[in-house]
Amino acid sequence: MNIADDHNPIEHFQKWFHEVDKAHPEDEANAMLLSTKGLDGFPKSRIVLLKRFTWEGFIFFTNYKSEKGMAIANDDRVSVLFNWIKSKREILITGRAEKISKNLSEGYFESRPEGSKLSAWVSNQSEVIASRKILEDRLNRYETKYQGKEIPKPEYWGGYIIKPSHIEFNEYSQSVGFRCITEYKLQSDFGWGKRVRYTKSREF
Repeated sequence: MNIADDHNPIEHFQKWFHEVDKAHPEDEANAMLLSTKGLDGFPKSRIVLLKRFTWEGFIFFTNYKSEKGMAIANDDRVSVLFNWIKSKREILITGRAEKISKNLSEGYFESRPEGSKLSAWVSNQSEVIASRKILEDRLNRYETKYQGKEIPKPEYWGGYIIKPSHIEFNEYSQSVGFRCITEYKLQSDFGWGKRVRYTKSREF
């Protein structure tokens, strides 16, 4: 099946993601710019890592009490940008974020290295810390507490899935000076509408 003739943006994403990851393994193809509406009303953006994608959407993990976690709780509308400069490709995704099930978050947490598990307990994202020593003391305390034991997932830590309603694929061509924009929009029947257009390319 030719992606150009299909109306499934997740297959389109999968094709591009694997092509970029294979072509530039030294870069983090799964790095994405997540934007939310902050509690102060202003948009906020930060880099997070895509850990999985499914037919439903795109999954990342974080502290629910972080700034982005609280922003999502207040307004679940988000956007994500993949900016693959070396491949001259971008993907812009807009949709709504929601928590994944506890058992799925626990399954992923169990697969993490021990140091990453401990860091989830030690560091409360967005919390102001008076000194580095406070973090070091916390780490020592949790290392002692869980020495020789399975480290459980904190209740305040887990995954979100971004369920897209709009996905835009941009591919730039400097040689001919244009970019190809493939746009997918979720329809009322939950199918995807598709539009392809061309505009003048910007410089990379």
